[in-house]
Amino acid sequence: MKMKKNGQQTGQLARQIVWAVGVLFLVALLFSGVLENKGKTEVLTWDALAKKIELSEVKNITVSGDAVQVTLKNDTKATLEKETESSVSEMLARYGVTPEGLKGFEYTVESESGGKYWMGMLLPILLPIVLMLGVLWWVFRQAKTGANQAFTFGKINVRLFAQPKDKTTFKDVAGLKEAKEELDEVVDFLKNPKKFLDMGAKIPRGVLLMGQPGTGKTLLARAVAGESNVPFFHLSASEFVEMFVGVGASRVRDLFATAKKAAPAIIFVDEIDAVGRERGTGLGGGHDEREQTLNQILVEMDGFDRTTNVIVMAATNRPDVLDAALLRPGRFDRRVVLDMPDIKDREEILKIHAQGKPMADDIDMRVIAVRTPGFAGADLANLVNEGAIFAARQGHPKITQENLLNSIEKVLLGPARRGRVISDKEKEVTAYHEAGHALVAAGLKDADPVHKISIISRGMAGGYTLKLPIEERRLNTRAQFVADLAVAFGGYVAELLMFKDITTGSSNDIKNATELAHRMVMQYGMSDKLGPRAFGKVHDAIFLGRELSTEKDYSENLGTVIDEEVNQFMNRALQAAKRIVATNKDALHTIARRLMEKETIEQEEFEKIVRGFQLKPAVIR
Repeated sequence: MKMKKNGQQTGQLARQIVWAVGVLFLVALLFSGVLENKGKTEVLTWDALAKKIELSEVKNITVSGDAVQVTLKNDTKATLEKETESSVSEMLARYGVTPEGLKGFEYTVESESGGKYWMGMLLPILLPIVLMLGVLWWVFRQAKTGANQAFTFGKINVRLFAQPKDKTTFKDVAGLKEAKEELDEVVDFLKNPKKFLDMGAKIPRGVLLMGQPGTGKTLLARAVAGESNVPFFHLSASEFVEMFVGVGASRVRDLFATAKKAAPAIIFVDEIDAVGRERGTGLGGGHDEREQTLNQILVEMDGFDRTTNVIVMAATNRPDVLDAALLRPGRFDRRVVLDMPDIKDREEILKIHAQGKPMADDIDMRVIAVRTPGFAGADLANLVNEGAIFAARQGHPKITQENLLNSIEKVLLGPARRGRVISDKEKEVTAYHEAGHALVAAGLKDADPVHKISIISRGMAGGYTLKLPIEERRLNTRAQFVADLAVAFGGYVAELLMFKDITTGSSNDIKNATELAHRMVMQYGMSDKLGPRAFGKVHDAIFLGRELSTEKDYSENLGTVIDEEVNQFMNRALQAAKRIVATNKDALHTIARRLMEKETIEQEEFEKIVRGFQLKPAVIR
């Protein structure tokens, strides 16, 4: 990357030199044109001038220094030079012009100032020289800059976090209670190291923030910077890596030397997996630049002086690929895991991002939090921002509950495609398809409740059924998975029952159901026949990406049994969906017709329809 940048700078310098030479060439052409135009003026001899005076052809003679300009009666102009010591009359007298002959035309003598004279003499000579010297100075200056860059090639461009007036603190980070407690100890150590050292506690060398994208790793680092009030150096791990071996290691040394001078201080390295991936994979050899950089990081972290108050913080969403030496005690002593926010944390995060925005008084953030399971902090921030955009687009003075609910669907599925033209037949098929999903979900005890049904196209989906769990859960049971399989087949069954045919609209449902059934058998050990065993060994390819391929670690006969168990789970779910839809055709018709009329059914209206038909949730046996 650095070589590419240097090549770009060299190319730019060459273009600028060509441009400067072109300017000089144009200036030279300009001066040559002026001189050429000057040369085109007729030059007379004193003998010829005397003859024209005798013939009364001269209209005016103007003298400026030694230059004599003659204007003839036919408006033709001519020039000639006189001797410095002699006047024009003396020069003409030598060629026989009498004083009476000088009275036949106007005679003017202009006084030439010294500055104008010297400017006229020196400017045509000095201007090109000045321009040439300017170009040479600029070229040498660029060369000097390039040389300085060569000497600073091994220096790191680390940035010192400036504390703004509205600095980020732990109060600005919602949720993540355990993570903030871990980091609060780090802040306390930097502020009051003596009480820890008196107890014989060692300085924590490193803190590794681990979590999925958007969970707030960088935000927590900014909060630590705001709380600790110590120099906070931050950079990305990719800034270490160069194509030249040794540059990254040199930059690591420069970074830690800078931080030690400013101690107590914090170094924050974002995306540490860019240089911290596992070594010894056989790719790149021992002189691989990334490995050399990692080696230097390991040495610097383990070589800290015991009294040096410098802590390294790093963030990654791929802790599984990090080198074991980087994670051992003495390097990254603390590993702070940032979980996805639960419903309470999501509500707090939404309130934080709603600050400073005009919100309607009747907004219930709890309802928004319920509908956003699996949303990270960044997703929730985007949700509130999309709600503000909706309100501004519709001309509302404040953000409403409806704006936020619509933004959930936009973040999940994409913007509504209301302008998409579909036939009445496709609209009817889509309505029955989504009604089938919702009806099967309402007919199963272990299925999640339906929150919304819509046949408005969003993204690649022609319609959608939004079903969400009643409460947060980290574990799923086999009964819940089987219910999910049946709900996935609800649209397929409704199409087959009502139209005696199936469409491509069920392709994604079938794909997801097949993948879930495979995981139930091969990963979760939920098959009664095969028991608690996992099948298939995932290759551990660090550089090529994990889970790139799976090694088959079972026999062909066992593979047949696996296929049979997968089919059994899917067939049980399919039959359950058929029973529910066939038994409740009237409810299916009512839901589908309401969808074709309104395009959207909310949770309250859907539950009212279901209660009207006295649908009793069942369990798949």
